[in-house]
Amino acid sequence: MRATQKKKNKWPWILAVISIIVVIAIGLVAYWWSGVYNALDNFSKPDEDSRFKDYVEQAVPVPTWEGKERVNILLLGGDARGLDEGQLARSDSLLVASFDPVTKKVHLFSVLRDTYVPIEGHGRGRINSALTLGGPTLAMQTVGELLGLEIQYYVYTDFEGFKALIDTMGGIYFDVEKNMRYTDNADGNQYDINLKKGYQLLDGDKALQYVRFRHDALSDYSRTERQRNLLKAVAKEMMSTWNIVKMEKILNSIEPYVEMNISVSDMLKLGQLGVSGSIAGSSQVPPMEMLREETIGGASVIAVRDTDDLHSYIQEVLAVDENAPAATDMPKGMDEPVESGSPDNASGSSSGGSSTGAGNNSSGSSSGNGVR
Repeated sequence: MRATQKKKNKWPWILAVISIIVVIAIGLVAYWWSGVYNALDNFSKPDEDSRFKDYVEQAVPVPTWEGKERVNILLLGGDARGLDEGQLARSDSLLVASFDPVTKKVHLFSVLRDTYVPIEGHGRGRINSALTLGGPTLAMQTVGELLGLEIQYYVYTDFEGFKALIDTMGGIYFDVEKNMRYTDNADGNQYDINLKKGYQLLDGDKALQYVRFRHDALSDYSRTERQRNLLKAVAKEMMSTWNIVKMEKILNSIEPYVEMNISVSDMLKLGQLGVSGSIAGSSQVPPMEMLREETIGGASVIAVRDTDDLHSYIQEVLAVDENAPAATDMPKGMDEPVESGSPDNASGSSSGGSSTGAGNNSSGSSSGNGVR
């Protein structure tokens, strides 16, 4: 009888302990959530504090995003070295991240910065000059017209912001494909490049060296590929449990260097998409077969052979998922009957498999709603 009474007396204490743990857990989550929310909110700078304050009048209202249509974000990497206070950095790198919330697929496009394009109100010029000529609004418009996509958002950061991100994450493990060396005499040689080949932990400085290196045979062509590959590795690492826990610290470390026009609510939607989605593909724009090198005013630039062909190429890339399993032979008994000894029919069966693959691509293309 007493043993039973003791067991009954223990239950209130057990329930009390569980209740305290739950309350503490809720408090920690609320504290973490408020910290992350406040850090995200700081990325949208007031007009007077914005590095783009001279272009505020040119800014266009951001369309309301319902979270269902494709959204495209221009990622601008600024090189502010050697600039006086108040001067706007040129965009050293331009990438577009295209999110499809229906399929939960993300595609990355790295734009060659020397691509020679029309820039509204300024004639023709290198695409990376659009930022200095008209701020992020003109940069989004110019890149969007090149790709045939409506770009709704931008995210800007400079060298130091990129380094802070990698360092706060604790570095990024990455396979450097070859030795990379370059002496940069500007800024007291703080941006020299000296990387050894092999799998290694890159800190912020080493990661920046990797994405900046272009002193090889393919120059900026290979550099944009390296940028996409490292960005994919960083995106994957950011989704690790430990970095999600550290998210407030990560966001606060890069806040001084980052500016964007994405609202907190949209950032949270995109964050959920990033956690549940995957990077389905990446590409250089324009691709090698659609560009030609020209000389304008004694300087080398990159021209697009045919803009309509480029737009079609972008849609084809958006329809592909590089992570999808490769097409295999149909299971035994599922293929169409083939007459014995008929090579023509056997050949037809093979082309039938190819036709199925084309159908899959067509289906994938339909997920590109919201692009123009």
